[in-house]
Amino acid sequence: MALLLTLILLSALGFSPRHADAAAARGYVTVSTSSFAVSSTCADEFPGRAASPRNGTSAVLRLTHRHGPCAPAAKVSALGAPPSFLDTLRADQRRAEYIQRRVSGAAAAAAPGMQLAGSKAATVPANLGFSIGTLQYVVTVSLGTPAVAQTLEVDTGSDVSWVQCKPCPSPPCYSQRDPLFDPTRSSSYSAVPCGAASCSQLALYSNGCSGGQCGYVVSYGDGSTTTGVYSSDTLTLTGSNALKGFLFGCGHAQQGLFAGVDGLLGLGRQGQSLVSQASSTYGGVFSYCLPPTQNSVGYISLGGPSSTAGFSTTPLLTASNDPTYYIVMLAGISVGGQPLSIDASVFASGAVVDTGTVVTRLPPTAYSALRSAFRAAMAPYGYPSAPATGILDTCYDFTRYGTVTLPTISIAFGGGAAMDLGTSGILTSGCLAFAPTGGDSQASILGNVQQRSFEVRFDGSTVGFMPASC
Repeated sequence: MALLLTLILLSALGFSPRHADAAAARGYVTVSTSSFAVSSTCADEFPGRAASPRNGTSAVLRLTHRHGPCAPAAKVSALGAPPSFLDTLRADQRRAEYIQRRVSGAAAAAAPGMQLAGSKAATVPANLGFSIGTLQYVVTVSLGTPAVAQTLEVDTGSDVSWVQCKPCPSPPCYSQRDPLFDPTRSSSYSAVPCGAASCSQLALYSNGCSGGQCGYVVSYGDGSTTTGVYSSDTLTLTGSNALKGFLFGCGHAQQGLFAGVDGLLGLGRQGQSLVSQASSTYGGVFSYCLPPTQNSVGYISLGGPSSTAGFSTTPLLTASNDPTYYIVMLAGISVGGQPLSIDASVFASGAVVDTGTVVTRLPPTAYSALRSAFRAAMAPYGYPSAPATGILDTCYDFTRYGTVTLPTISIAFGGGAAMDLGTSGILTSGCLAFAPTGGDSQASILGNVQQRSFEVRFDGSTVGFMPASC
């Protein structure tokens, strides 16, 4: 009976257990299980696509996984021991829940005629943030005059950038490999005075004044905090690409899940972010490519590419009660080349494009359809199931296999854009890399597993996706 039901479901979804090669041509991909292993050797140099800026004012930064062998030289062990996969998923869930509370019920401001589901303002915790423990990607920039290298986590869900500064005893500061940034040794450093417009614009990040200096505070959803003096100095991105008067937090007290790195680089949409501060130089356009594996290299590009040519684009929306986030509208999902039957209203709350969330979150109705189709497509191959891991409930044991065949997954967006996911965007640790939100009215989140190897481009009005870019 179970076999009969499986065959009926497969037929309904357009799948057939016969002729695996033909099935592969219709929406399956076969990969070596060795590609799932984490290598201890950095496999790639800086991606060629990003090595040459696409217009005269681009700055391209090397982006790596903080726990991988491509992380900044001699700093891998100092960037903190990697958390267990289960701990990562727990932190991921805290971050996802926080983001969903902040954007729930928000109206879309960037696309006329489009509105996210719901009209009531969201009730959110008093703290401004989310779990810091899921941030996985780092870049190296330099701060001050003379320039001092700083290894920073990057986050599209944060606006205020910050580094640990002297004086900062441990505790309340955490241990990092690099020396703490010493503002007294930088000839271009200055503390932002209390009366400055940039101080008043901190709004909820403001922490009052002390000695005429503007204070800042950022509190994250997991209890981590950074506090100190809001400051200005020269930020050197690459070579001659430098931003004078870059505003950042000079942190004198940090507590929580920070470890190893020197601070955080905020890539959100508010005025305090690097993207906003650099807009006059780089035109408000930036892109990134998250490396497909821990032992490969990606990039962040400020100022390029200047054209959407080659990108699959969708309108950028704005959450009116929290404009930090980059929001798009999902339109559908396909498994094995077959569109799933999901009413468009299920996706009405939009989707946050986020580098800090690990696995993509979908409304329960959409997730249930995806899970059923994926399991049905996998059934003919007889892969044994594995126990659920945290929030991931569709897992497999591939230990006896040299290769595995997976159904392709494609995510469609408003405006006709689509992401045809690579294998690194389908599974993580043997599990389907998607999870449900708390309800169909909550926003989806496009996590970093699904974004890997895509160049994701933002220009203030659209978000674009280009596959196989790093």
